Amino acid sequence: MPKRRPRSPRKAAFLAVAALLALLAPGTAAQARASGARDTPAAPGIPPLTDEQGRTLTLRGWNLADKEHRGDEALADITERSLRDMAAQGFNLARLAVFWDDLEPRPGHYSERYLRKIERVLDWAHRHRVRVVIDAHQDVYGPAFGSHRGIPAWATRTDGLPYRTHPDDWFAEYFEPAVQAAFQHLYEDDDLRRAQARMWQVLAGRLAGHPAVFGYDLINEPMGRLREGEGVPDAARRIEATQITPMYQRVAEAIRRVDRRHWLFVEPTPAAGEGVPTGLGRIRDPKVVYAPHFYNAAMEAGRDYDPASGWLPAYEAAVVHYPRAMRIPVLIGEWGPLNSSLPNMARFYEDALTSMSRYATGWASWTWCYGGAYCAMDERGRFQQNKSRTAEPYAAAVAGAVRAVSYDAGAAVYRLTYTPQGKGVTELSTPPSPRGWRITVRGPARADTTRVRPGERGVVRIRAGAGAGTGEVRVTVTPG
Repeated sequence: MPKRRPRSPRKAAFLAVAALLALLAPGTAAQARASGARDTPAAPGIPPLTDEQGRTLTLRGWNLADKEHRGDEALADITERSLRDMAAQGFNLARLAVFWDDLEPRPGHYSERYLRKIERVLDWAHRHRVRVVIDAHQDVYGPAFGSHRGIPAWATRTDGLPYRTHPDDWFAEYFEPAVQAAFQHLYEDDDLRRAQARMWQVLAGRLAGHPAVFGYDLINEPMGRLREGEGVPDAARRIEATQITPMYQRVAEAIRRVDRRHWLFVEPTPAAGEGVPTGLGRIRDPKVVYAPHFYNAAMEAGRDYDPASGWLPAYEAAVVHYPRAMRIPVLIGEWGPLNSSLPNMARFYEDALTSMSRYATGWASWTWCYGGAYCAMDERGRFQQNKSRTAEPYAAAVAGAVRAVSYDAGAAVYRLTYTPQGKGVTELSTPPSPRGWRITVRGPARADTTRVRPGERGVVRIRAGAGAGTGEVRVTVTPG
């Protein structure tokens, strides 16, 4: 396998302090164990994602990221196998990391070769019916700082401030003075603002017509400059409110000049991952999705999941405030533990999947690759321990109003109740299972099959009959 740099543990004070404050917040310490039967109604006030037919979507998938290769070798680690294998397990979403430093290596010079490489990945995704969110990825700003990727060196201004590497904790490099200055200049310098907007216009203008594209994640894990004496949660909210929100608005307006169709995904700072409510303001656009990440500082450092820590309910309690206030959908852009083989990780996956399904349209786990700590698969192409738990039956698209959804992980029984609307087709996705699946539909609708054979991924289409809007459709998926 090609050498792949794993996402390293995050032990920086930024997340550690945020975690402590989150756990001390009132009302977040209670921890109720998820039962085997998962009843996950949508969180009140948070709308679902929808497609162009108005169907309610559930998106589940993985990130695709090649941080090792650049220039002529960019995206070399991402092959059609990745999309084929992902789809074969029932996943329908890929969040594809692209890098500004590869797209625009010199000011105003955009790489046609890189754009074609992106389009090739999108072609594979379309062939295997995987929707793609284009992620403008950065780690520690970009290549001006060591081996990191993201914003080009020519768009990096440090004011001559120092930078040093942290080999055992790369995330701590965000707090180096030079890196913090670079973020501030990106947010505040007019020429860099225009360059970022132009980059997105080039990218979205080129990709807007591709059938695999579902949306654009405007920047990965944005950071900023802390002021002297400022606490981490206060700094995060200030940066989000005064610098990141205006940046998102500028980029959104630039994209809308070339693409008015696709969804825009906006992220808070990583402080949100530890239960710190975001300070993001409203982005004035009709198709915005809140896309926080879902990482825990202790687990990022390689420790086991602690159900009694209060982290997960603290995260859920905090993360729902912004999408409720703005009336926008939620999709978790990244999540997943460094070490999925620890004793409590089966419990973590059940608790995490149950929690996310209460408020999020879907998620993209980190990351689809073969071998390595975060990889979905081992070198032989088999799920790493506990990661197969992400492959479940689900309704990828519902042509109607969803009334109830539940999944019993122990019995592997999925249930969906909805009221049909219009002439659209509801689609169920089932992962490969040694016993196969049986599909039962009651009410004014009919499935195109009642059985998915053992070892096969299933896509089951359900069509409502004439006058179906007056009755409920109840779907049950069971093993066998």
